Amino acid sequence: MAFGTRTLWSGLDLDIKPGEFFAVLGPNGSGKTSFLKVLLGLLPLTSGTANVAGHPAGSRGRDVGYIPQQKGFAADVSLRARDLVALGVDGHRWGVRLQRRKVDAAVDELLERVGATPYAKVPVGQLSGGELQRLRVAQAIAGDPSVLLCDEPLLALDLNHQQGVSALIDRQREETGAAVVFVTHEINPILDYVDRVLYLAEGQFRVGSPEEVMRTEILSELYGSRVEVSRIHGRIVVVGLPDATTHLHHGHAPSPEEPVEETEGAKR
Repeated sequence: MAFGTRTLWSGLDLDIKPGEFFAVLGPNGSGKTSFLKVLLGLLPLTSGTANVAGHPAGSRGRDVGYIPQQKGFAADVSLRARDLVALGVDGHRWGVRLQRRKVDAAVDELLERVGATPYAKVPVGQLSGGELQRLRVAQAIAGDPSVLLCDEPLLALDLNHQQGVSALIDRQREETGAAVVFVTHEINPILDYVDRVLYLAEGQFRVGSPEEVMRTEILSELYGSRVEVSRIHGRIVVVGLPDATTHLHHGHAPSPEEPVEETEGAKR
């Protein structure tokens, strides 16, 4: 896959299984968003093919759920929380629509599933980022999709909301067997759920379990400079050493003391 004259990845051959929680990691500009756009059918591959839910990417509609990055609404927007979720239930239809009572019942069930019932009638412009992401999860799972694509859904959320949204997504995976593809720069809240990691960097990639990929020798090879991975008190800390010249996650070469990435805990 190329973007202009730059190769994002080459020779990537993946089979993501039903019920798998698959995380996509890497620094800014490494191709994480492009990878997701390919699966959504919004960006063609330079070569090769991409199938999602057994069909060409972009062709399966409600078999694929999508959770975007967290974005707010203007304070004066009159759309209520339940109205936003209703767009995921019936907003895709043209012509004859579902009966109002069926839509309302489906929306009520979704709001309850994501813990958003208490603010169902609150205008979306008055909700926090975490509350809005719960609604977007509800939208995405409205049709019980077999594939759930998540584009940095934890961005700009505090730790509590990161954990809550992550747990909602994993619960959907567990209950329905949906495959989850989760693009993120922050693995902490999802590490307990992740089965495999795709790490993109410098036109290269590695695929495997977090334990296999998040290692000193692997990340150092990807970046072409020394990157130290340590495990301290149940956490994985990734640090760029003094000779590291590659721009990592913060857009500059880190100092010896500056953590580039931290990951928690053990896999489920």
